[in-house]
Amino acid sequence: MKIAIHGRTFQEAARPFVQSMFDTLAARGAEVQLSETYRQFLESAGITHNSQLTYHTPEEIFDADFAFSLGGDGTLLDVVSHVGPRQIPIVGINIGRLGFLATVSPGGIQFMLHALIHKKFTIDERSLVSVQADTDIFEGIPFGLNDFTITRTQSSSMITVHTYLDGEFLNSYWADGIIISTPSGSTGYSLSCGGPVLLPQTNNFIITPISPHNLNVRPMVIMDSCKLSFEVESRSGNFLVALDSRSKTVDAATRLHVQRERFSARLVKLSDDNFLNTLRSKLNWGFDVRN
Repeated sequence: MKIAIHGRTFQEAARPFVQSMFDTLAARGAEVQLSETYRQFLESAGITHNSQLTYHTPEEIFDADFAFSLGGDGTLLDVVSHVGPRQIPIVGINIGRLGFLATVSPGGIQFMLHALIHKKFTIDERSLVSVQADTDIFEGIPFGLNDFTITRTQSSSMITVHTYLDGEFLNSYWADGIIISTPSGSTGYSLSCGGPVLLPQTNNFIITPISPHNLNVRPMVIMDSCKLSFEVESRSGNFLVALDSRSKTVDAATRLHVQRERFSARLVKLSDDNFLNTLRSKLNWGFDVRN
């Protein structure tokens, strides 16, 4: 196997599991390529990885069979941006906290490797959100797995987001901002702002206002075949846009367009990986004395 690996720092308790993973990959003769930032961390942490191959940019990733993400959901979002339209299957190993997307626990790494070697897994296709603007805001990576947000800057007052659906005027959101969420992102920022939870394979976007001035304005679910357009009014003359974990302040004159990306993120799903189980465990559903 050829495996590209990216990750972040981890707690000391995860160290033996990470080292065991690299030992197993070496014993199996797997060809491993590390992101340069993760290679530097592994060496400072004293992890032996036996890999001489690294990548600095997404274009430098070799023809990998899998891309491993070692961290939390934020790390997996980074790997999605690394993989991009090449659609390399992504394995999310949760060495972070919550882990809606990264579902392999440190103790389950060996089970995961056995499943990959013996092809006992499925691929979960996840839709992406794509953003177009007057300028290249996101430096050649205009797509994200979770959500796209338009928000006021910290020093500005409420903004107005004029929103159009397939060219037809939908609403002017007087608010701190607005979230356009995919089904994957429905358990993230959108959920904390009152948005609904969607099953991953639902072909929808969620439009969720952030602290709207009009209390009768509520989240709205639309088909992801629609194209959204935005014009923003701001007293400060600018506003903040974010695509997953990447953000930038842009001029208020910037026109924005959002639609579903033509390609998908491909997440590796093991036999014990079930979205409904994840919902119950991560959101503590059913934790009640009556149960």
